Amino acid sequence: MSGVAYRRGELHVDEVALPGLARSLPTPFYVYSASAMRDRLRGLRAAFAELPVRLFFAVKANSNLAVLRTLHAAGAGMEVVSGGEIRRALAAGVPGAAIVYAGVAKTADEIRLALEVGVAQLNVESVPELERISRVATELGCAAPIALRINPDVAAATHDKIATGRKGDKFGIPFTEAGEVYALAARLGGLRPVGLHMHIGSQITDLASFEAAYRRGADLFRALRGQGFALRRLDLGGGFGVRYADERAVTPADLARLVRRCTEGLDAEIWLEPGRYLVAEAGMLVTSVIYVKDSDERRFVIVDAGMHNLLRPALYNAYHAILPLREMPDTVATPADVVGPVCESSDVLARNRPLPPLQEGDLLAIATAGAYGAVMASDYNSFPSASEVLVDGARWAVVKPRRDAEAQFADEVIPDWLRVATPRSG
Repeated sequence: MSGVAYRRGELHVDEVALPGLARSLPTPFYVYSASAMRDRLRGLRAAFAELPVRLFFAVKANSNLAVLRTLHAAGAGMEVVSGGEIRRALAAGVPGAAIVYAGVAKTADEIRLALEVGVAQLNVESVPELERISRVATELGCAAPIALRINPDVAAATHDKIATGRKGDKFGIPFTEAGEVYALAARLGGLRPVGLHMHIGSQITDLASFEAAYRRGADLFRALRGQGFALRRLDLGGGFGVRYADERAVTPADLARLVRRCTEGLDAEIWLEPGRYLVAEAGMLVTSVIYVKDSDERRFVIVDAGMHNLLRPALYNAYHAILPLREMPDTVATPADVVGPVCESSDVLARNRPLPPLQEGDLLAIATAGAYGAVMASDYNSFPSASEVLVDGARWAVVKPRRDAEAQFADEVIPDWLRVATPRSG
């Protein structure tokens, strides 16, 4: 993660010492580096400088308003998958013309919202959705800019639960049916076909997966143009992998060379939708040690962060590096399981990690947590939520406060018939 380093024995994000931050805020908390996000986006923009490329951040990776504002100010549009994410993007200052609306279950109200704010493109996932967009747009008296999301039937080299471009996945229209569906779009009212879209999954580090999909998409784009459809943009989605452990992360230069090779002579604007790539390595989750429990077979480091804050290890068996906030150079590291407070055996953040001797109150940072961390959090077990902090150079601000149990159930209502006195037992 750029901007993260030990200085004078303390882990820093940019110019902010995390131990000092932990003295000001209760743990657990997320901390995001604005400079790291900008650096990632700048690197992509530079690599694609000679290509007609637009970049849209996949909001589902991290929907905090301060994160969205940071990335939009640096030149990114937003790719959203719900009406709620449209409203988030607007609240962050992103205009409708810089928003791409994706998602497999668009309701009539969400489509109406998207058209009223003037989104740049609606990615269409099915024929019923195409017909619904047509009806809503006709009622509003406008032409909806659409791009069919095709399913290229490419099995990306990634976790099964985040692969989206295979024939059996719920996403997209089979690429063999694209011509027929575009012909239907031409007959329906209220539609303006502008492009073709695809997205084969997330955390992909194998360029061969991208190449197979991109070539299939570019070939289909040419064929559709040959059939008379006036398409002008090819939206290749995102999914660019980052380094959690020992992966070979996708580099902007490699990606740009691949896109250039696959789309040579296409005469189309290329749209990309990175999410994890821009924010994962810009974020960390800071947590405190509650207990250290030694058993016959293993050492458990029990911390106040858990699967309710960071679900990825429980859901995907995902790896996140774990770092002490203070360097301990003269200690011997021994294996330990880092586990959270949630009453589930799956609440394990890491297994058999070499860690220095730790005790109650020591602080740890869970790395590469800026994507699919806070956005997937829950109130399970009613532990306080993790606050979120944005760091920019020497400045920091809480951009989402901690929510204690009372705030979590403040909107719950006990019905009148349960407000009667409870009879005493026995």
